Amino acid sequence: MKDKLFKNILPKVSKPARYTGNEINIIKKDWDKAQIKMVFAFPDVYEVGMSHVGSKILYGLINEKTNHIMERTFAPWPDMEKVMREDDIPLYSLESYKPICQFDVIGFSLQYELSITNVLNMLNLGDVPIFNTQRGEEHPIVIAGGPVVFNPEPFADFFDAFLIGDGEELLPDFLDELYQNKQLSRYDKLIKLSQVEGVYVPSLYSVEYNTDGTINSFKPNIESVPTTVRKRIVKNFDESYFPDKPIVPYMEVVHDRAVLEVMRGCHRACRFCHAGTVYRPVREKGLNTLKEQAQNQLCNTGFDEISLSSLSTLDYSRVDKLVKDLIEQYGDKGIGVSLPSLRVDAFSIELANEVQKVRKTTLTLALEAGTQRLRNVINKNVNEDDLFKAVEAAFKSGWLSLKFYFMLGLPTETEEDLNGILILIDKIRAIGKEHAKKNIEIRASLSNFVPKAHTPFQWHLQDSMEEIEAKKKYLKSKKRKNVKLSFSDSRTSYLEGVFSRGDRQIARVIHSAWQKGCKFDGWSEYFKFEPWLESFKEHYIDPNFYTVRKRSYEEITPWDFIDIGVSEKYLQIENEKAIQEAQTPNCRDVGCVGCGICPSFEVEMEIEEEGKNAAESRI
Repeated sequence: MKDKLFKNILPKVSKPARYTGNEINIIKKDWDKAQIKMVFAFPDVYEVGMSHVGSKILYGLINEKTNHIMERTFAPWPDMEKVMREDDIPLYSLESYKPICQFDVIGFSLQYELSITNVLNMLNLGDVPIFNTQRGEEHPIVIAGGPVVFNPEPFADFFDAFLIGDGEELLPDFLDELYQNKQLSRYDKLIKLSQVEGVYVPSLYSVEYNTDGTINSFKPNIESVPTTVRKRIVKNFDESYFPDKPIVPYMEVVHDRAVLEVMRGCHRACRFCHAGTVYRPVREKGLNTLKEQAQNQLCNTGFDEISLSSLSTLDYSRVDKLVKDLIEQYGDKGIGVSLPSLRVDAFSIELANEVQKVRKTTLTLALEAGTQRLRNVINKNVNEDDLFKAVEAAFKSGWLSLKFYFMLGLPTETEEDLNGILILIDKIRAIGKEHAKKNIEIRASLSNFVPKAHTPFQWHLQDSMEEIEAKKKYLKSKKRKNVKLSFSDSRTSYLEGVFSRGDRQIARVIHSAWQKGCKFDGWSEYFKFEPWLESFKEHYIDPNFYTVRKRSYEEITPWDFIDIGVSEKYLQIENEKAIQEAQTPNCRDVGCVGCGICPSFEVEMEIEEEGKNAAESRI
C-alpha cells in the first residue's frame, strides 16, 4: 500500500505531508513483538492533531515505557478521502501503513463535541463497523478519551469503552488488562475491562426513560460491572511521563513549538468552566523538571519557541522564575517563550515584557463578562482596577495590539452586561490613546456560552440561536471604530449544547447527519446545518430539549454515574451563589472551599514552593 500511496495517491492531494509519516522522532516498534497494537486516532486534520499535547504524551509513554505499540492516524482532508475511496485505500497508520482495522485497539481523542462525525467517517474509511453492536471478534476495540467523554452518553453506541480521566494513568492499565485477557471472547474482554477503574463500557449498561424524555434509571446489566465510574488522576504530576523527543512534523502545524505543561487542574472555580472542574485537583511540576524538559525538547527538535501550557499558566507558583530562566538561557539563541491567554488579576507586565524580549506577540487577556455583576455570577474574580492597571502598563511598555475574550449568553446576562463590554473597550481605547506611542489595535473575541456537564451551570438553559443572534446584532450596531469584534457561530454552539448534555438517543441523529454528508463540523467551510436539522426531525428528537430547558436538581442527568470527585452538593451551592451574585475565593488563598476533590481522591494540591521542587515539597 505504501508504494501505491506515494506513486499514485499523494501526488493528487493537497498537503501530502499530512499522510506520509517518517517524521523526525517517529517511533517504529516491532509489530510482531508487540503485546497490544493500538492506533491513536485524532478526529481532525494532521495539523490540529499534531499540536495536541495529550497525544504527544500518550504516544511517547506507550511506545517508550510499555511492551505495546501506539501508532497514529488522522482524519484525511476531503480531497484525500475522495481519492482513498476511489482507489479503495483504507485509513492507515503513519508508522506501519497498516489499515486501522488490523490493530487491536483504535483510540480516539475527543477534544470537541463536533468532531464526532469525523470519528464515524474514519471508522468507515478504516472498514470498521460504526456501531459497537455490529462489531465481532475480528474487529478492534474502539475506545475514546479526552474532555468530551466526561459525558459520553451521546456517543455511547459508537464506542466499546471510554477512558475517563488522565490518560497516562489509565491507558497502560487498560492495555495491560486487554493483553492479559486476549484469549477471551469480545464480550468477556469488555467485562474484564469494565472493572479497570476509570473505564466505562456503555454496552454493559441500560437506560430507561420517562414519558417526558428525562431519564428514569441508569444501571449496569450484570452484577460485576460497577454502578459508577470513577475518573483516574495522576497523583505525582512532577514525576509523570513527559516526552523528551516529540515528533517534528515536516509541515507547519497549528502549534509548532516545544510545550511545557506547567500544571494540571485549576483552583479558580469559574462556574462556567468544564476543564476547571473535571481536571481538579491542581498539580504543579517542579521548576527543575520543567527546565530539564525544555532542554531535552529543544535539543531533540530544533523548535524556536517554548509554550507554557495549562488552564491558568500565570497561576503556576514559579512562573516568573521559570520564564526569566528560560529567556536567560535561550533568548540569545532566538528561542522565545509564549504564554496563553492571561488572567487580568494575575497579570505581570514585567513577565509580559520578559516574553517580548525575543518575540513580539499580541497580548491576550480573558475577561469573559462586561460587568462586575456578571463576573461575580460566573465567579471570575477580576475587577476593572486590575484590568485598567494591566492595560496601562502594557501600553506604556510598548504593546500596541491587545485582544480580549468575552462570552455571550451567560446565565442572568442583561442588556446592561452587553453594554458593559462596549464600555470596557471604550475605556481601554482611551487608556491606549493616552499612553501608547502609536496607533493601537483592540480586538474582542466573543464566544457563545454552552452549559457543560459537571459544572455549577449544568442545570441552566442555554441561549437560543435567536437570542444569540440578537445579541450579536446589538453589539455590532454599537461597535466603535478601530475595534474588531469576532463572534462564534450560534449554530455550532447550539449543536455543541445538544451533545454536551445529551443522552444516548442522540446517537442515531449523529449517524443520520453523517450519512447526509456531515463531517469536519468544526470547520466553517464544511459545516452544514440543514442535514442536522433534518436528522433531528427524522428521529422525532427535539434538540431544544437538551439546550433551552432548565433542569431541576432532582433530575437524573446522563452523566450522573461518572464520579469526578467534585460533589454534586458543591455544584448546587455554587449555582445558588451564582444567582445571588456571590463569589467563592480560590482554595489556594483561603484553604478548602469544600468541592470534595482532595478527600475523595485522598490527595493534596501539588504546589511548587520557593527553593524546593514539587517532589521535595511533599516530603
